[in-house]
Amino acid sequence: MNHLKSLIREIPDFPKPGILFYDITTLLKDSAGLRGVVDGLKEHYGGSGIQLVVGMEARGFIFAPALAYVLGAGFVPVRKPKKLPGERISVSYQLEYGSDTLEMHTGAIEPGQRVIIVDDLLATGGTAAATARLVEQAGGVVAGIGFIVELTFLNGRDKLGGYDVFSLIQYDS
Repeated sequence: MNHLKSLIREIPDFPKPGILFYDITTLLKDSAGLRGVVDGLKEHYGGSGIQLVVGMEARGFIFAPALAYVLGAGFVPVRKPKKLPGERISVSYQLEYGSDTLEMHTGAIEPGQRVIIVDDLLATGGTAAATARLVEQAGGVVAGIGFIVELTFLNGRDKLGGYDVFSLIQYDS
């Protein structure tokens, strides 16, 4: 995974001074890098009987459908409020700076379906934990939560106790 890490551009002081931003767009434009991400996630989750891959708006939409395709699973989007037509279920959660809400179509997940949740980054874990609650509210079984990048120093795994949490790339500071 060091090859994948070398493809991520580090941008200091973005979005504000003192923050080091890990930009995955440089990894995405590299065909071997993008393939390495999908293959790495497939290697971890393949053979697990996954029926659906859930991806959160917006960067989860990049990886989750590709992973669903290689696993022979379906894809379910989780979106911000008022972006999905039709009947929806929702979950609200706290952020460091306020609160947010996520929504999913009612009936997108059938009771008992094995689901993995995929996103680009594990930071504090709030969005992933909320998505897991949403999947379980729909009756799905969260078989794992996968990330491309994990910022281990933010302890996001602490909010995801009890789940199989997997990340391809870790940053310790």
